[in-house]
Amino acid sequence: MEGHCMKRAIIIIAIVGMFGWAVYDLVVTDEETTEEDSTQTEKSQEDVEVDQGEEETEVADDAEVGLEKGDVAPDFELSTLEGETMRLSDFRGEPVMLNFWATWCPPCRAEIPDMQKFYEDKDVTILAVNLYGSEQDKDDVPEFIEEFGMTFPVLLDEESKVSTKYNIQPIPTTYLINSDGRIHNLAFGPLNYDLMVQEFEKME
Repeated sequence: MEGHCMKRAIIIIAIVGMFGWAVYDLVVTDEETTEEDSTQTEKSQEDVEVDQGEEETEVADDAEVGLEKGDVAPDFELSTLEGETMRLSDFRGEPVMLNFWATWCPPCRAEIPDMQKFYEDKDVTILAVNLYGSEQDKDDVPEFIEEFGMTFPVLLDEESKVSTKYNIQPIPTTYLINSDGRIHNLAFGPLNYDLMVQEFEKME
């Protein structure tokens, strides 16, 4: 009888011990799972915050680019007659005179001599974008450059992508861009020498 009671007591102790271990294991597992979920949630929130921040930065940068005074001038890449490739952004840090012209444009012919004089006297950066896609005879461009003694860079807008990007309608059209790459002023029609000097002095 006594032995039977002893066995019964041992069985009860074993059952209680197993039950206690099961409860402990369940609690610890739940705590670890909760901590992991919490950590993953925090990481997910951080990722979302970073992504949102990056998106806001991109939107802000895009919002600055435009064709109005104070906007960042749209960047572009074109080649010269000699095949040299130039980007507008290559000249960031210095004021730029960005001029759109064509050989068949009488006001352009009137403006070019003053522009060349300005380039020689003031050592400024001039990028003259020729509306190459609108030229009836491509040979007119090098002949025009030689005739007027143009020594500043002449870029060829063969597919009219840049003139379209800048919404060029009357020519010549000139964008005066400061050293930060922002549009200081723009002019529709020819500029004379004095006006060129005056506007660039405002940017210095």
